[in-house]
Amino acid sequence: MNIRLRQDAIVRHLRRNGTSTIAELAQEVEASRRTVLRDISALRDEGFVINAEPGRGGGLQLDPSSVQTTVRLSVAEVFALLISVASMYAIGGVPFLGLADVGLAKIEKSLPSDKLRDLRRLLDCLYISKLAPQVGIADMGEMDPMLLPTFETAFLQQLRLRFEYCDAKGVESMRYVEPQAMLILPPLWYLVAWDPTREGFRHFRMDRIRSPEFVEGTTFLRRHVPFEDHVSPLRNLAR
Repeated sequence: MNIRLRQDAIVRHLRRNGTSTIAELAQEVEASRRTVLRDISALRDEGFVINAEPGRGGGLQLDPSSVQTTVRLSVAEVFALLISVASMYAIGGVPFLGLADVGLAKIEKSLPSDKLRDLRRLLDCLYISKLAPQVGIADMGEMDPMLLPTFETAFLQQLRLRFEYCDAKGVESMRYVEPQAMLILPPLWYLVAWDPTREGFRHFRMDRIRSPEFVEGTTFLRRHVPFEDHVSPLRNLAR
């Protein structure tokens, strides 16, 4: 269990049980007492109020009104939130988008400078518009949960991607591409990539992509994607 998951498990355990000892927490998260003590200290630094009651029958207690005051989100998680809100902008007529946008702006500002730089680079790859009425969505499937974290690495490090793809006719193939942009046409999402074997841009529906992997040691240069006039960069739409 990584640090973040372990600390989240500690907070959940304290909320559910009221009072718990270090030994009980160590057993719950399968870690040493020393590790749990470090985690408790880190959680306090993040704003959680965790009181210690000494003596028999005592233990650690989490203040029920206590909340985390520092953000512990990865670039991919913040990016997922932002593009979800952006897709709502494209649909239009959804209430409370203003509040959601303000909240996300606060999250952005709280990110460390290196993560904020990565987030802005990802946002520069994101475009959005409305889906044409004649495009059918009856066959729309689930998107692979590994898409976003894999795309994050590929876009930021400019690495080629390989993945299994099933086209509209049901033909399956392995594709090797250079990712250039993500295009959201709610409810469909596309990877826009340069295909070296075909020497041209291709749009890949993301719900048809399986087993995505970035290819180490295969960097490429960004290209200008010739989008149509009705397609807008995310920043022009939501900010």
